[in-house]
Amino acid sequence: MHKGNKTDAPYFILVGLTDTKDIGLVLFVLFLLIYLVTVLGNAGMIMVIRLDAQLHTPMYFFLSHLSFIDLSYSNVTTPKTIGNLLTSNKKISYANCFTQMYFFIFLTGAECFLLSSMAYDRYVAICNPLHYPVVMSTRRCSLLVLGSYIIGFMDSLVTVLDMTKLDFCNSNVIHHFFCDTSPILALSCTDTQDTELTIFILAGSTLLVSLIMLSVSYMSIVSTILKMNSASGKRKAFSTCASHLLAVTIFYGTLIFTYLKPRKSYSLGKDEVASVFYTVVIPMLNPLIYSLRNKEVKNAALRVLQRREGSRHLK
Repeated sequence: MHKGNKTDAPYFILVGLTDTKDIGLVLFVLFLLIYLVTVLGNAGMIMVIRLDAQLHTPMYFFLSHLSFIDLSYSNVTTPKTIGNLLTSNKKISYANCFTQMYFFIFLTGAECFLLSSMAYDRYVAICNPLHYPVVMSTRRCSLLVLGSYIIGFMDSLVTVLDMTKLDFCNSNVIHHFFCDTSPILALSCTDTQDTELTIFILAGSTLLVSLIMLSVSYMSIVSTILKMNSASGKRKAFSTCASHLLAVTIFYGTLIFTYLKPRKSYSLGKDEVASVFYTVVIPMLNPLIYSLRNKEVKNAALRVLQRREGSRHLK
Protein backbone atom coordinates (compact mmCIF):
# COMPACT_ATOMS: atom_id res chain seq x y z
CA MET A 1 0.00 0.00 0.00
CA HIS A 2 1.11 3.56 -0.67
CA LYS A 3 1.89 6.20 1.88
CA GLY A 4 0.42 9.69 1.96
CA ASN A 5 -3.33 9.08 2.21
CA LYS A 6 -3.59 6.65 -0.68
CA THR A 7 -5.41 3.41 -1.12
CA ASP A 8 -5.30 1.43 -4.35
CA ALA A 9 -7.63 4.10 -5.82
CA PRO A 10 -6.65 7.82 -5.87
CA TYR A 11 -10.06 8.96 -4.66
CA PHE A 12 -12.73 8.48 -2.02
CA ILE A 13 -16.32 7.40 -2.64
CA LEU A 14 -19.07 9.27 -0.79
CA VAL A 15 -21.82 6.75 -0.06
CA GLY A 16 -24.31 9.54 0.52
CA LEU A 17 -27.68 9.51 2.22
CA THR A 18 -29.41 6.70 0.31
CA ASP A 19 -28.93 4.05 -2.38
CA THR A 20 -32.63 3.97 -3.29
CA LYS A 21 -33.45 5.91 -6.48
CA ASP A 22 -36.95 6.96 -5.42
CA ILE A 23 -35.78 8.27 -2.06
CA GLY A 24 -32.79 9.88 -3.77
CA LEU A 25 -35.09 11.76 -6.15
CA VAL A 26 -37.23 13.04 -3.27
CA LEU A 27 -34.12 14.15 -1.35
CA PHE A 28 -32.75 15.77 -4.51
CA VAL A 29 -35.85 17.94 -4.91
CA LEU A 30 -35.95 18.75 -1.18
CA PHE A 31 -32.24 19.64 -0.94
CA LEU A 32 -32.38 21.66 -4.16
CA LEU A 33 -35.28 23.73 -2.81
CA ILE A 34 -33.47 24.24 0.51
CA TYR A 35 -30.29 25.23 -1.33
CA LEU A 36 -32.12 27.78 -3.48
CA VAL A 37 -33.85 29.28 -0.42
CA THR A 38 -30.48 29.39 1.38
CA VAL A 39 -28.72 31.18 -1.47
CA LEU A 40 -31.55 33.64 -2.04
CA GLY A 41 -32.11 34.25 1.68
CA ASN A 42 -28.47 34.86 2.63
CA ALA A 43 -27.55 36.75 -0.55
CA GLY A 44 -30.69 38.84 -0.09
CA MET A 45 -29.80 39.58 3.53
CA ILE A 46 -26.29 40.71 2.55
CA MET A 47 -27.65 42.89 -0.25
CA VAL A 48 -30.32 44.55 1.93
CA ILE A 49 -27.80 45.32 4.69
CA ARG A 50 -25.33 46.78 2.20
CA LEU A 51 -27.89 48.88 0.32
CA ASP A 52 -29.91 50.28 3.25
CA ALA A 53 -28.07 52.95 5.26
CA GLN A 54 -30.27 52.43 8.33
CA LEU A 55 -28.82 48.94 8.72
CA HIS A 56 -25.21 50.15 8.76
CA THR A 57 -24.86 49.34 12.46
CA PRO A 58 -22.66 46.84 14.35
CA MET A 59 -25.55 44.37 14.79
CA TYR A 60 -26.22 44.16 11.06
CA PHE A 61 -22.52 44.25 10.21
CA PHE A 62 -22.18 40.98 12.15
CA LEU A 63 -25.38 39.63 10.63
CA SER A 64 -24.09 40.26 7.10
CA HIS A 65 -20.99 38.19 7.90
CA LEU A 66 -23.17 35.45 9.41
CA SER A 67 -25.10 35.35 6.14
CA PHE A 68 -21.82 35.20 4.20
CA ILE A 69 -20.63 32.25 6.30
CA ASP A 70 -23.97 30.44 5.93
CA LEU A 71 -23.91 31.02 2.18
CA SER A 72 -20.36 29.67 2.00
CA TYR A 73 -21.28 26.74 4.27
CA SER A 74 -24.03 25.70 1.92
CA ASN A 75 -21.80 25.98 -1.16
CA VAL A 76 -19.12 23.79 0.44
CA THR A 77 -21.31 20.72 0.98
CA THR A 78 -24.75 20.99 -0.62
CA PRO A 79 -23.98 21.06 -4.40
CA LYS A 80 -21.89 17.87 -4.18
CA THR A 81 -24.57 16.22 -2.02
CA ILE A 82 -27.30 17.16 -4.49
CA GLY A 83 -25.25 15.87 -7.43
CA ASN A 84 -24.56 12.55 -5.71
CA LEU A 85 -28.28 11.96 -5.19
CA LEU A 86 -28.82 11.68 -8.94
CA THR A 87 -25.67 9.92 -10.07
CA SER A 88 -23.95 6.61 -9.45
CA ASN A 89 -20.53 8.29 -9.78
CA LYS A 90 -19.90 9.43 -6.21
CA LYS A 91 -16.14 9.78 -6.43
CA ILE A 92 -14.29 12.68 -4.86
CA SER A 93 -10.54 13.15 -5.20
CA TYR A 94 -8.31 13.34 -2.13
CA ALA A 95 -7.55 17.00 -2.87
CA ASN A 96 -11.23 17.92 -3.21
CA CYS A 97 -12.18 15.90 -0.14
CA PHE A 98 -9.64 17.57 2.14
CA THR A 99 -10.41 20.97 0.60
CA GLN A 100 -14.09 20.44 1.44
CA MET A 101 -13.14 19.38 4.96
CA TYR A 102 -10.86 22.40 5.36
CA PHE A 103 -13.50 24.97 4.42
CA PHE A 104 -16.18 23.21 6.45
CA ILE A 105 -14.07 23.30 9.65
CA PHE A 106 -12.90 26.85 8.90
CA LEU A 107 -16.47 28.14 8.52
CA THR A 108 -17.70 26.23 11.58
CA GLY A 109 -15.02 27.76 13.81
CA ALA A 110 -15.59 31.22 12.35
CA GLU A 111 -19.35 30.98 12.96
CA CYS A 112 -18.84 29.94 16.59
CA PHE A 113 -16.87 33.08 17.40
CA LEU A 114 -18.99 35.31 15.18
CA LEU A 115 -22.07 34.24 17.17
CA SER A 116 -20.13 35.06 20.35
CA SER A 117 -19.25 38.49 18.94
CA MET A 118 -22.92 39.07 18.19
CA ALA A 119 -23.78 38.18 21.80
CA TYR A 120 -21.17 40.67 23.02
CA ASP A 121 -22.72 43.31 20.77
CA ARG A 122 -26.15 42.68 22.34
CA TYR A 123 -24.57 42.80 25.82
CA VAL A 124 -23.09 46.24 25.19
CA ALA A 125 -26.32 47.51 23.57
CA ILE A 126 -28.49 46.44 26.53
CA CYS A 127 -26.14 46.74 29.51
CA ASN A 128 -24.13 49.82 28.44
CA PRO A 129 -26.34 51.64 25.91
CA LEU A 130 -24.75 55.08 26.51
CA HIS A 131 -21.28 53.75 25.67
CA TYR A 132 -22.46 51.57 22.78
CA PRO A 133 -21.28 53.83 19.89
CA VAL A 134 -17.82 54.11 21.45
CA VAL A 135 -17.38 50.49 22.54
CA MET A 136 -18.73 48.96 19.32
CA SER A 137 -16.68 51.14 17.02
CA THR A 138 -16.10 50.22 13.39
CA ARG A 139 -12.54 49.20 14.23
CA ARG A 140 -13.58 46.92 17.11
CA CYS A 141 -16.33 45.27 15.06
CA SER A 142 -13.88 44.65 12.21
CA LEU A 143 -11.33 43.15 14.62
CA LEU A 144 -13.96 40.83 16.14
CA VAL A 145 -14.98 39.57 12.70
CA LEU A 146 -11.35 39.24 11.56
CA GLY A 147 -10.51 37.36 14.76
CA SER A 148 -13.39 34.93 14.12
CA TYR A 149 -12.05 34.16 10.64
CA ILE A 150 -8.45 33.79 11.88
CA ILE A 151 -9.44 31.35 14.63
CA GLY A 152 -11.47 29.29 12.17
CA PHE A 153 -8.57 29.35 9.70
CA MET A 154 -6.02 28.14 12.26
CA ASP A 155 -8.29 25.41 13.69
CA SER A 156 -8.98 24.12 10.21
CA LEU A 157 -5.35 24.27 9.10
CA VAL A 158 -4.08 22.26 12.09
CA THR A 159 -6.87 19.69 11.81
CA VAL A 160 -6.54 19.07 8.08
CA LEU A 161 -2.73 18.95 8.15
CA ASP A 162 -2.99 16.32 10.90
CA MET A 163 -5.57 14.35 8.89
CA THR A 164 -3.44 14.34 5.73
CA LYS A 165 -0.68 12.50 7.60
CA LEU A 166 -2.89 9.42 7.98
CA ASP A 167 -2.76 6.40 5.69
CA PHE A 168 -5.96 4.97 4.22
CA CYS A 169 -5.37 1.41 3.13
CA ASN A 170 -8.49 -0.47 4.27
CA SER A 171 -11.14 1.17 2.14
CA ASN A 172 -11.84 4.36 0.19
CA VAL A 173 -15.60 4.35 0.87
CA ILE A 174 -16.74 7.23 3.12
CA HIS A 175 -19.99 6.35 4.87
CA HIS A 176 -21.23 9.92 4.85
CA PHE A 177 -22.50 12.52 2.38
CA PHE A 178 -19.51 14.88 2.74
CA CYS A 179 -15.89 14.73 3.89
CA ASP A 180 -16.18 15.02 7.66
CA THR A 181 -13.52 14.02 10.17
CA SER A 182 -15.23 11.07 11.92
CA PRO A 183 -16.07 8.92 8.86
CA ILE A 184 -12.63 9.59 7.35
CA LEU A 185 -10.86 8.67 10.57
CA ALA A 186 -12.78 5.39 10.47
CA LEU A 187 -11.04 4.54 7.16
CA SER A 188 -7.49 4.95 8.43
CA CYS A 189 -5.35 1.85 8.88
CA THR A 190 -2.89 3.74 11.11
CA ASP A 191 -3.27 4.74 14.75
CA THR A 192 -5.58 7.77 14.90
CA GLN A 193 -5.46 8.35 18.65
CA ASP A 194 -3.23 11.45 18.45
CA THR A 195 -5.27 12.90 15.57
CA GLU A 196 -8.53 12.28 17.43
CA LEU A 197 -7.09 13.98 20.52
CA THR A 198 -6.00 16.99 18.46
CA ILE A 199 -9.44 17.29 16.87
CA PHE A 200 -11.17 16.90 20.23
CA ILE A 201 -8.98 19.59 21.84
CA LEU A 202 -9.43 22.03 18.97
CA ALA A 203 -13.18 21.45 18.60
CA GLY A 204 -13.70 21.36 22.36
CA SER A 205 -11.73 24.54 23.03
CA THR A 206 -13.51 26.38 20.18
CA LEU A 207 -16.93 25.38 21.51
CA LEU A 208 -15.99 25.93 25.17
CA VAL A 209 -14.44 29.39 24.74
CA SER A 210 -17.21 30.64 22.48
CA LEU A 211 -19.89 29.19 24.78
CA ILE A 212 -18.30 30.87 27.81
CA MET A 213 -18.35 34.19 25.93
CA LEU A 214 -21.99 33.60 25.01
CA SER A 215 -22.98 32.55 28.53
CA VAL A 216 -21.29 35.51 30.23
CA SER A 217 -22.90 37.94 27.78
CA TYR A 218 -26.39 36.49 28.20
CA MET A 219 -26.16 36.21 31.98
CA SER A 220 -25.37 39.93 32.08
CA ILE A 221 -28.18 40.66 29.61
CA VAL A 222 -30.75 38.67 31.61
CA SER A 223 -29.62 40.33 34.85
CA THR A 224 -30.02 43.79 33.29
CA ILE A 225 -33.43 42.98 31.77
CA LEU A 226 -34.77 41.69 35.12
CA LYS A 227 -33.77 44.97 36.77
CA MET A 228 -35.81 47.02 34.30
CA ASN A 229 -39.00 48.54 35.68
CA SER A 230 -40.80 48.95 32.37
CA ALA A 231 -42.53 45.87 30.97
CA SER A 232 -42.31 47.30 27.45
CA GLY A 233 -38.59 47.92 27.99
CA LYS A 234 -38.12 44.30 29.00
CA ARG A 235 -39.99 43.06 25.93
CA LYS A 236 -37.98 45.33 23.62
CA ALA A 237 -34.67 44.27 25.15
CA PHE A 238 -35.56 40.60 24.94
CA SER A 239 -36.79 40.89 21.35
CA THR A 240 -33.39 42.19 20.24
CA CYS A 241 -31.80 38.97 21.53
CA ALA A 242 -34.49 36.40 20.70
CA SER A 243 -33.45 35.72 17.10
CA HIS A 244 -29.78 35.41 18.00
CA LEU A 245 -30.52 33.15 20.96
CA LEU A 246 -32.63 30.85 18.78
CA ALA A 247 -29.87 30.65 16.13
CA VAL A 248 -27.25 29.92 18.81
CA THR A 249 -29.33 27.16 20.41
CA ILE A 250 -29.90 25.34 17.11
CA PHE A 251 -26.30 25.68 15.90
CA TYR A 252 -24.51 24.72 19.12
CA GLY A 253 -26.96 21.95 19.96
CA THR A 254 -26.23 20.03 16.76
CA LEU A 255 -22.45 20.66 16.96
CA ILE A 256 -22.19 19.38 20.53
CA PHE A 257 -24.29 16.32 19.71
CA THR A 258 -22.11 15.49 16.70
CA TYR A 259 -18.54 16.27 17.72
CA LEU A 260 -18.04 16.26 21.48
CA LYS A 261 -18.06 12.50 21.88
CA PRO A 262 -15.56 9.68 21.32
CA ARG A 263 -15.31 8.08 17.86
CA LYS A 264 -16.50 4.69 19.19
CA SER A 265 -19.93 6.24 19.76
CA TYR A 266 -20.08 7.44 16.15
CA SER A 267 -23.44 6.45 14.68
CA LEU A 268 -23.87 6.83 10.92
CA GLY A 269 -27.64 7.31 11.00
CA LYS A 270 -27.83 9.75 13.92
CA ASP A 271 -24.77 11.73 12.88
CA GLU A 272 -25.98 12.03 9.29
CA VAL A 273 -29.29 13.50 10.47
CA ALA A 274 -27.46 16.01 12.68
CA SER A 275 -25.02 16.79 9.85
CA VAL A 276 -27.84 17.43 7.39
CA PHE A 277 -29.34 19.80 9.92
CA TYR A 278 -26.31 22.03 10.45
CA THR A 279 -24.82 21.85 6.94
CA VAL A 280 -28.04 22.13 4.90
CA VAL A 281 -30.94 23.31 7.09
CA ILE A 282 -29.35 25.84 9.50
CA PRO A 283 -27.84 28.01 6.71
CA MET A 284 -31.40 28.30 5.37
CA LEU A 285 -32.97 28.98 8.78
CA ASN A 286 -30.72 31.84 9.92
CA PRO A 287 -31.87 34.45 7.37
CA LEU A 288 -35.49 33.35 7.94
CA ILE A 289 -35.10 33.65 11.72
CA TYR A 290 -33.57 37.12 11.53
CA SER A 291 -35.86 38.49 8.81
CA LEU A 292 -39.18 37.10 10.04
CA ARG A 293 -38.59 38.27 13.62
CA ASN A 294 -37.04 41.61 12.72
CA LYS A 295 -39.14 44.59 11.59
CA GLU A 296 -36.03 46.61 10.69
CA VAL A 297 -34.93 43.99 8.15
CA LYS A 298 -38.45 43.75 6.69
CA ASN A 299 -38.74 47.53 6.40
CA ALA A 300 -35.25 47.80 4.89
CA ALA A 301 -36.09 45.12 2.32
CA LEU A 302 -39.24 47.04 1.38
CA ARG A 303 -37.27 50.29 1.04
CA VAL A 304 -34.70 48.60 -1.21
CA LEU A 305 -37.45 47.11 -3.39
CA GLN A 306 -39.27 50.46 -3.58
CA ARG A 307 -36.06 52.26 -4.60
CA ARG A 308 -35.38 49.68 -7.31
CA GLU A 309 -38.97 49.93 -8.53
CA GLY A 310 -38.72 53.71 -8.52
CA SER A 311 -35.50 53.66 -10.53
CA ARG A 312 -37.15 51.42 -13.10
CA HIS A 313 -40.02 53.88 -13.56
CA LEU A 314 -37.58 56.76 -13.99
CA LYS A 315 -35.90 54.86 -16.80
